[in-house]
Amino acid sequence: MITSNEYTQRRQRMISMMRENSMLILFSGVEKRSSADEYFPFEVNRNFYYLTGIDQPDSSLILVNSDGEIKEFLFISPYEPIKEKWYGKRLTISEASKISGFANVQVNTAMNAKVSAILDPVLSQYGEIENVYIDLEPEIKIADETSTLHFRDNLVKQYPNVEVIDAYALVTTLRLRKSQKEVEMFRSAIEATKIGIYRVMGEMADGKKEYEMANLFHHVINDENGYQGTSFPTIMASGANATCLHYPTPRDVMHNGDLLLMDLGARDGYYCADVTRTVPVSGKFTPLQKDIYNIVLGCNKMIASIAKPGMTIEELQQATIQYLADECYAKGFITKKEDILNYYFHGVSHLIGLDTHDPYYLPNSRESKKIRLEPGMIISDEPGLYMADRGIGIRIEDDLLITEDGCEVLTSGIMKEVDEIENYLASK
Repeated sequence: MITSNEYTQRRQRMISMMRENSMLILFSGVEKRSSADEYFPFEVNRNFYYLTGIDQPDSSLILVNSDGEIKEFLFISPYEPIKEKWYGKRLTISEASKISGFANVQVNTAMNAKVSAILDPVLSQYGEIENVYIDLEPEIKIADETSTLHFRDNLVKQYPNVEVIDAYALVTTLRLRKSQKEVEMFRSAIEATKIGIYRVMGEMADGKKEYEMANLFHHVINDENGYQGTSFPTIMASGANATCLHYPTPRDVMHNGDLLLMDLGARDGYYCADVTRTVPVSGKFTPLQKDIYNIVLGCNKMIASIAKPGMTIEELQQATIQYLADECYAKGFITKKEDILNYYFHGVSHLIGLDTHDPYYLPNSRESKKIRLEPGMIISDEPGLYMADRGIGIRIEDDLLITEDGCEVLTSGIMKEVDEIENYLASK
């Protein structure tokens, strides 16, 4: 569990990246209507959560850095016992302070007045503020019909001398390197994922439906992680369905002779495990399946052997394409090495964190950067081959923690060798 101390340190690092005479405003988001009076389950804005640990709607924060003075304010919904009977518990001011480390916590109705007190040149509570940082992700709503983009536009009209800067790239830059506590939460999410995968492997069989296995995984990991849910919609794809990268409709029946591709993950405190394993429904790989599988497995191991500080994800991708092309050409699966792109057409790696695909941008811009790996980053390692003409899709995905001189395979405890898989399935 992340401590209030760590959230405080994150905010201090955030302030150190901001210009002088500036303030930061972030919002947790609001519940999104799905239909009529029904709402989707609330998902907190991860940048707000990263700096506060607060996981509820209608909350916001203000950080002020002016004339050498630092001020922090957190705003949450007022505690209302009657509403709690209908919608569940909301944090009290003291509870929010304990979680986040904010000494100054107020109800959210005071937020706009505080913004005025800081920016209004007449009031000018903390001297002249020249810059306001706001997370300008278009999907962040602060009311049913109001986004942070609307908030920015209104702010600029009211205070034309203030420059508004997108805070998104700064916060996501802070999120790149994981602390010891964050890595511990990853390990917990991965362990729950492992238990879920092994239960699926133990119960999959000819005639069962893909969604039965997806539902089983959800049930098992929620038992393990305290009903924190999955990192992303589970992909449970058998046979030719596994040649679709994000197969969305797990309704088909599994058959002996099929492979089952499972791309899935549990989460802990929003930290996302992201694992893929591909296993034979019958318990045995066919010779062709084994040949293709071992090419993918060899590539997966190769990436883990070369991933280290200073490398880029783009370099890992080029190594993947080269490896798969060489091996598929040698086995006669392709007649020209450039044809590998017919069987492999996605990236081998992405950053993982509070989002399954953690974003990364250049500071002070929305320009994606060819990031060089650093110790503390967590990335995926997920080569695959998708041969629709043979009805075979195979992907093997691990989570790698970049260390000082290489990487640690965080998911090494989840079996992936052919013999291990076949022996386990024979013993179920």
